[in-house]
Amino acid sequence: MDFTNLAQKYGTPLYVYDFDYIAHRYEALKNAFHARKSLVCYAVKANSNLSVLKFLAGLGAGFDCVSVGEVKRALLAGAKNYQIILSGVGKRDDELKFALENEILMINLESEAEMNRLEAIAKQLGKSARISIRVNPDIDAKTHPYISTGLNENKFGVDLQTAKKMYLHAKNSPHLEPVGIHSHIGSQITDIKPVIEAAKIVANLTRELKATQIDIKFFDVGGGIGIVYGEESEPDLYEYAQGILANLSGLDVTVVCEPGRFIVGNAGYFLTSVLYEKFNKEKRFVIVDGAMNDLIRPSLYQAKHKIFALSSGKTLCECKKEQLWELKFSPCDVVGPICESGDFLAKDRNLPPLNPGDLVVIKSAGAYGFAMSSNYNTRGRAAEVAVKGGEDFLVRRRESFEDVVALEREFLG
Repeated sequence: MDFTNLAQKYGTPLYVYDFDYIAHRYEALKNAFHARKSLVCYAVKANSNLSVLKFLAGLGAGFDCVSVGEVKRALLAGAKNYQIILSGVGKRDDELKFALENEILMINLESEAEMNRLEAIAKQLGKSARISIRVNPDIDAKTHPYISTGLNENKFGVDLQTAKKMYLHAKNSPHLEPVGIHSHIGSQITDIKPVIEAAKIVANLTRELKATQIDIKFFDVGGGIGIVYGEESEPDLYEYAQGILANLSGLDVTVVCEPGRFIVGNAGYFLTSVLYEKFNKEKRFVIVDGAMNDLIRPSLYQAKHKIFALSSGKTLCECKKEQLWELKFSPCDVVGPICESGDFLAKDRNLPPLNPGDLVVIKSAGAYGFAMSSNYNTRGRAAEVAVKGGEDFLVRRRESFEDVVALEREFLG
């Protein structure tokens, strides 16, 4: 991929997505479950660009949405309503109503209070709401605390006993139709053992429910499959799928998974241009035009993305300490213009001397990059570009100052 040409053509900061890689990842996961009925519901929150969604819809993907806005995005991108799931802890009445009116596949419930509210809304509309219930199996996903969701201390889901109670209530309600069961214990999971353990717990609950004539049709294992950012090892998809399927013996269910990062994470690159270098005594800073408002993961999660520099057409990758003297590399922090000490894209990385206009490429930026970006410091958000079959396409233009202030009005006191 010619990052230098893309930066010259579209400017920086810039997000670039490899659509061929996205297709490869989707097909790999779909094929892992080929022996079973399955539905891959892409987690829209990871990267919600309409072109990404449209491309995945064309491949046959369903969509896991956590807001009415994401449901509308999926529908706008051409998703089939019966392949959309609405999840999330705090759904508003208007969101529940919209989901019911658009007859999506199912609404994933997170509490008894939410179930009662949905039942009342469905009754008002004269409808029966297809539901799943998010079961919290109290399993440690062994991931970052901010993205762990399967423990009792987390806000997500309900315990097993509460889930049973909710399913029995739904079974006897004319306005609720329990069709699915769901669990999701966290994100960026590289050890699949906790996922398989959670699947076993939820599968046993599913058998209990079916024994009471509750016809669970969809067994949703959530998402969370990790990717390689640095030195991690990705889970083996065959072992992942077989580990889940081994727990479903005797259950006639469609397996649903909700990958986001796994599909788009390593398909994306964040390009940023060097403004200049700065030294505070021994400390070296490479100051670039990208910032924490563009890519907040390093600041928020202390995430480490692999980076490399492009200078005079040469690719200059981060080197090991023993190579520093030979290659004239030195440790540096790659930082942006935001007025915060937490504004950094990389810390203590060994890079060569860089000049204004050189390019720094940050890898694994396709998930939770642009999606979590903001206009902090009144900075317009970056442009997004798709590359497919060697051709590049602008899929979101760069925001102007006028875009940033378009919804504001002068106070006329």
